[in-house]
Amino acid sequence: MKTSKSEFVIPFVGLKTGKHEFNYKINNTFFEELEYSPVTDSELDVHLELEKKETMLIANFTVEGKVTTNCDRCDAPMELFIRGDLRIIYKFGHEESDDENLIVLHPDSYEIDVTDPIYQMIILSLPPRKVHEPGECDEEMWKLIRKYSVNSDEEEDDDDWEDDEEDDLGFEDFDPKDPKWSILNNKN
Repeated sequence: MKTSKSEFVIPFVGLKTGKHEFNYKINNTFFEELEYSPVTDSELDVHLELEKKETMLIANFTVEGKVTTNCDRCDAPMELFIRGDLRIIYKFGHEESDDENLIVLHPDSYEIDVTDPIYQMIILSLPPRKVHEPGECDEEMWKLIRKYSVNSDEEEDDDDWEDDEEDDLGFEDFDPKDPKWSILNNKN
């Protein structure tokens, strides 16, 4: 994300050791600054339970609500209900971590920005394939898809081409009973 919003920056220095709760309402303004976000609008509730310890912060995020995204089939807007969770551990230190759920904070850090984890959790909560129910796709787009779809006759031509390629490699000449190959049997 390009910029962080102060609403999502948590100054943990002033927090006592223990658990703290934060709640966020996520709508279209959250996604406005994102150039390539698949989500165009939302009505989401995000709950964050942040546990502060001496050497780390443990953040447990949960999200639930509706998002508007485009159908992968017809590209028309559609609403989806999503639910998800994410756990991030913020550890103080200097070493780097390859673990995507472990963020190393410099010992002088005094705040965390939870914008990126919230966005990642929302995106990971989307189904891998977002499509309308049968009959709900944009009919004009379906007409275009049918018009420009490859027909089955051309697919058969592709299969014939693959068979020809096999012949070009000379596999039809291989005979396992040929005496010149028998020496390979003696190598065991």
